[in-house]
Amino acid sequence: MIKQGKFLWLILALLFLTNIFVWQKTFDLTNPKLEVVFFDVGQGDAIFIETPQGHQILIDGGPNKKILEKLSEEMPFWDNSLDLVILTHPEKDHVGGLNYVLRRYKVENILWTGVLRDTKTFEYWQENLANEKANEIIAEEGQRIKAGEVQISIFYPLENLAKKEYKNSNDTSIIARLIFEKNSFLFAGDATKKTEKELLAQEFNLNSDVLKVGHHGSKTSSSGEFLENVSPKIAVISCGRNNPYGHPHEQVLRNLENLAIKVLRTDQHGDIKIISDGKSIKFYGGHPISNF
Repeated sequence: MIKQGKFLWLILALLFLTNIFVWQKTFDLTNPKLEVVFFDVGQGDAIFIETPQGHQILIDGGPNKKILEKLSEEMPFWDNSLDLVILTHPEKDHVGGLNYVLRRYKVENILWTGVLRDTKTFEYWQENLANEKANEIIAEEGQRIKAGEVQISIFYPLENLAKKEYKNSNDTSIIARLIFEKNSFLFAGDATKKTEKELLAQEFNLNSDVLKVGHHGSKTSSSGEFLENVSPKIAVISCGRNNPYGHPHEQVLRNLENLAIKVLRTDQHGDIKIISDGKSIKFYGGHPISNF
């Protein structure tokens, strides 16, 4: 039996914790911020977005279960749900970690292309997708996602690709632009110069403050013309330390340098967090970033 004194202390402690949560919620409402975190998951992509209204969105999950550790660092321990998961394309370095996410978290909505791959990792994805029973949306150009004050526009693929099989699905990647008031982010998946050229031909408004560089900085992506059209202040490259592909390629780094674009890399800076108040952006890294 709990003694009366200890019981009173327990009640006070619970009230104190409740008060903290109330003040935290009040703080969030009076200081609306958008947070975009580019996780360091090795050679792969995983991007966590939290809107000013608290919507939680995950774009890709990296190659393995490391994504669970990363999400636990950004989300409260009691929070086991995600509003939206976006799979840009079903290659292992993007979908592998999402298989663990679907088993651990309750996902309300899943946006992906529906393209098919003949791999064991993709088989697991299909099984987990069926078990999750989320609202499944097949992506194509023209779709708009509203999350409070944040809007995500789908630029690519230009048509419905569901049930089509590809040996390499990089050029089926979902390409999306996020807008929060005056700030914008362009997520380029693993799209190559071929897809970049298609986007330019569509005359989309690609101009963005932040670009998630295509295909981990591979020389097959990030043409000079494409970068000029996006004209980002910051380019984020998600790649693994000492990866066997030589990412990011020297030519891509030169293209970015020629346009005076600030380059942030997960292999050098760890997790990269970009915070927007709708007017300006600030960025932070798990490891020191020069010219902060």
